[in-house]
Amino acid sequence: MTLILSRPEGTLSGEITLAGSKSISNRALIIRALSGADFPIHKLANAKDTVLLEALLQTTDDTRDAGAAGTTFRFLTAYLSMQPGEQVLTGTERMKQRPIGVLVDALRKLGAKIDYLEQQGYPPLRIGAPDGFGKTNTLSIAANTSSQYISALLMLAPTLPEGLRLQLEGEIVSRPYIEMTLSLMSYFGVSHQWEEQTIIVPPQSYVGKPFTVEADWSAASYYYAMAAIAPEADLRLNGLFRESVQGDAVLSEMMTEFGVETHFDETGVQLKKSVDAEVPDEFTWDFLKCPDLAQTLAVCCAAVGTSGTFCGLETLRIKETDRILALQQELQKVNANLIELPPTGERTYFQTQGKTLFASTPTFATYEDHRMAMAFAPLAMQHPIEIEEPEVVVKSYPDFWKDLQKIGFEVAK
Repeated sequence: MTLILSRPEGTLSGEITLAGSKSISNRALIIRALSGADFPIHKLANAKDTVLLEALLQTTDDTRDAGAAGTTFRFLTAYLSMQPGEQVLTGTERMKQRPIGVLVDALRKLGAKIDYLEQQGYPPLRIGAPDGFGKTNTLSIAANTSSQYISALLMLAPTLPEGLRLQLEGEIVSRPYIEMTLSLMSYFGVSHQWEEQTIIVPPQSYVGKPFTVEADWSAASYYYAMAAIAPEADLRLNGLFRESVQGDAVLSEMMTEFGVETHFDETGVQLKKSVDAEVPDEFTWDFLKCPDLAQTLAVCCAAVGTSGTFCGLETLRIKETDRILALQQELQKVNANLIELPPTGERTYFQTQGKTLFASTPTFATYEDHRMAMAFAPLAMQHPIEIEEPEVVVKSYPDFWKDLQKIGFEVAK
């Protein structure tokens, strides 16, 4: 299926109430399951991944299918490793290509019984009942892979007989997501110490109490990109707050370079861009702490003709798709590109080149990746576009296309 997206020229205005953060919701669900208390979680994300995780935590089936949900799969791998009985955890063909070995190795050291059913180091998994789980309280884990491995272990940590000392080896990727996990654990009564590269969580109990999920800054990024592309913008986004546990909240600072001002109040933010706002010739950012914003900013730079230099994209190749390759292939359809620059030191840099040009109506592939669909949607501000497999947005933002209609977009199938 293909969706046709367009928007008449003019001021971007209106009001959107963003759904709860998927990242926060999924952590809250795991903590609730570990606490043994059935406390209410208000404004839980309606993302497919979150709905699926909630259902899989409640099911009594011996086989659980996490589909394409990476966070769901990784969090469940850790959670199920402490549960009685034997269970199989599987997913889509793409999920079977996404590595899980770092987490499995760590859980095995703690006492988990986990076997690979197909390729070594990859899903699906057979997870048996633990024998002496927590037989060690010290682990080392590579910190330059997915932070979801680290978060999965941290949420288990207080329930272990002697807690956990988690040594992070190497450069820490997506640190704000680890901090988000620790912040939620703290809300539910769990203390920790973070000393240089070691996180120490003593044995203790989660305290169940009502929790409200804040809105998703990752979802907000697509509206910020629209505001940057629009000649003028006055757009309200409800549910976002200045004091956020989400690393993607840096977006408000980042987008000032594109002339988009963020005004916070008690219920959300007002985005404003004036007609005389200047577009930067160059934009440089390290996305190590906010990798989910990289696709949005790459498309945004291409749309306004800014040369964007990005680093910190290490995890993008092992997401729902190889996001770097996907960006390169799709940007070329509109006279732009994302190229890898010659190596300089230990960091790898990429640069956006070119400015969008529409010889005809481009059709953008989504690669089973929700963020590809939403990152390219703002280009409809410039020219009608087509999005293949638009239903992929259900993974994190099911109402995305409906919400675009609220602010003047025309959506047709």
